[in-house]
Amino acid sequence: MPRLDDLHAKPAYRDEVVLNTEVPQSARVWDRWLNGKDHYPIDRRAADRVATILPEIVDAARHDRAFLSRVVRYLAGEAGVRQFLDIGAGLPTVDNTHEVAQRVVPDARIVYVDEDPLVVAYARALLYSSHEGTCDTIGADARDVDTILNQAAITLDFTRPIGLLLLGILDHLVDDTEALATVERLVAALAPGSHVAIAHPTAALHGERFHQAMRLVMDMGGPPTVTRTPEQLARFLDGLELLNPGVVSCSRWRPDHSPFGTPPEVLQFCGVARKT
Repeated sequence: MPRLDDLHAKPAYRDEVVLNTEVPQSARVWDRWLNGKDHYPIDRRAADRVATILPEIVDAARHDRAFLSRVVRYLAGEAGVRQFLDIGAGLPTVDNTHEVAQRVVPDARIVYVDEDPLVVAYARALLYSSHEGTCDTIGADARDVDTILNQAAITLDFTRPIGLLLLGILDHLVDDTEALATVERLVAALAPGSHVAIAHPTAALHGERFHQAMRLVMDMGGPPTVTRTPEQLARFLDGLELLNPGVVSCSRWRPDHSPFGTPPEVLQFCGVARKT
């Protein structure tokens, strides 16, 4: 599998990717917590310093990834969703959305969206669809709803149900009004039977240590980040049918059976709802 340095070496990418290796980038910091290899020294420093203040964030990142797998399996299987729009997808890692979905439904169609040109280039180089299905990547800011919808419509049929995934992206839309309006516009474009899944950090469990860790990353030049309460997260799903167990820790959204009982809560909370 190509590494980040390969993107420098291959001429095909030179005009597409503008890398800033002097400030941490959220997808690469996340990659560090997931034991990936696609990050730079600045990302490792940021990730490790945050983990020193808030070691629980490493488990949160991994439970968030496990939640992605479970919710996509549920949507592609029990819910009968055959199309996915994954906004704020981040760097490819193990069990990406299309891989999970196409194991259940080989002809599933997936569109990834990310504003980071590195993520887009890496995704286009590495994410291969099944023969029966389709996988595409769009470079766009999550708030640029018109661009996302227009380009996604090339691959997805918006007259049929879609699984909209907003995992780890809404916390970078720091203005509440703008964030709510962005989700509302995206949901308005979805057909009945579509589902919306969100995942978002909260300080409800760790209080000031969480805020201190996020300030550290922002002071190093990282992207603005905001925390929201579980009650605030539920507002993103207003007007939709919220599925059980509601807005909960990612670790506790329909966890796989474990002989060790209910998993502990983590700082990344989530919710899944259906458009009726």
